[in-house]
Amino acid sequence: MVFCQKITLFQKAVYKAVSGIPFGETRSYQWVAKKIGMPKAARAIGQTLKKNPYPVAIPCHRVIRKDGSLGGYVFGKKLKKKLLDWEKSLIT
Repeated sequence: MVFCQKITLFQKAVYKAVSGIPFGETRSYQWVAKKIGMPKAARAIGQTLKKNPYPVAIPCHRVIRKDGSLGGYVFGKKLKKKLLDWEKSLIT
């Protein structure tokens, strides 16, 4: 993971959309793509989130596949599931 990278306008739009996903909720890569006005960019969303320089501030773990499966996560699927379960446990 690179922390001193320039962020493109596309990445900025993705990170902004993902930052708006409420605590304890998830959205699909496709939802993010539609949210930023690029409905066919779901794969590019995944690649962008893979490079997320601020995973604590930009909650990319809240983005899942449209079929409900987890998808990838920079720190591994186990941690992604734990984070999602933890968030859900705090709001229910």
